[in-house]
Amino acid sequence: MTRALDIFRALGDATRLRILQLVRRMELSVGELAQVLGQSQPRVSRHVKILCDAGLLTRRKEGSWVFVALGAAEAVEPVAVALDGWAGGEDHWGVADAARLQAVRADRAAAAAAWFEGHASEWDAIRSLHVAEEQVEAAMAAVLGPGPLGTLLDIGTGTGRMLELFGAQAGQALGIDRSPEMLRLARAKLHGLAHAELRQANLYQLPLADGAADVAILHHVLHFAEDPAAAIGEAARVLGPGGRLLIADFAAHDREELRARDAHVRLGFDEAQIAAWFAAAGLATARVETLEGGELTVKLWLGRKDGVRLKEVA
Repeated sequence: MTRALDIFRALGDATRLRILQLVRRMELSVGELAQVLGQSQPRVSRHVKILCDAGLLTRRKEGSWVFVALGAAEAVEPVAVALDGWAGGEDHWGVADAARLQAVRADRAAAAAAWFEGHASEWDAIRSLHVAEEQVEAAMAAVLGPGPLGTLLDIGTGTGRMLELFGAQAGQALGIDRSPEMLRLARAKLHGLAHAELRQANLYQLPLADGAADVAILHHVLHFAEDPAAAIGEAARVLGPGGRLLIADFAAHDREELRARDAHVRLGFDEAQIAAWFAAAGLATARVETLEGGELTVKLWLGRKDGVRLKEVA
């Protein structure tokens, strides 16, 4: 009863209801919530704290940004069911908030796209500044193993390095990227790989049917994603039974300058975040590797669609 009272008190405000509905759509920073709601960050932060105290939301600090996500399912799901059941009629606030949220997402995507277009020719060199790329590639090869990969999907292929590296093991290989300039460079690099295809596409709307891929790779892509959970969910959708998703990305860090300088949306990830996103997407964490020695620590996370847990290495 006490918890129910806390939840109903927390929701007894229109702004807090709007915040909960927005975060149900995607993880957002406090600044982004303030932008959508048209309110000051301190005011939004107070509302977020009340929702967090009630267990409906959680906060996580990344550098100078604070990201807000949904709380535990046992608190959120009954509220979500009720809100959806009561939905109906004209919801002017909901329509306006959805439109402004789309504008926030478009701003994120435009900033990242502009950065990619401006740095496409030096992309491989930029990646190598953070940690020895040959070390990352060797570790990825060890995680995937030497056997056939079946249908391989490289999400955010960039200059096509992952297809170049693993394409020979694949029966069919597809690289997708939203940047035409990146794809132009990838085509020049992969002209000799006859079974590899490149397409311009969005990582949230992959051009594959459900269960069509055997292996999917997100190589230094997730920290650019405005909605990492959705990116992982879409990758899981296209994997068949036993399919594997391999993520190579940075461990959580505090290099705030990477947001402005290199268009990073997220300052790396911790194991609990990835494990939760895997679980929500129907993937089991099969293996975790940690690669230290560069300016930033790189982590490899392997998720498996069939739910078989193989190995975890910290």
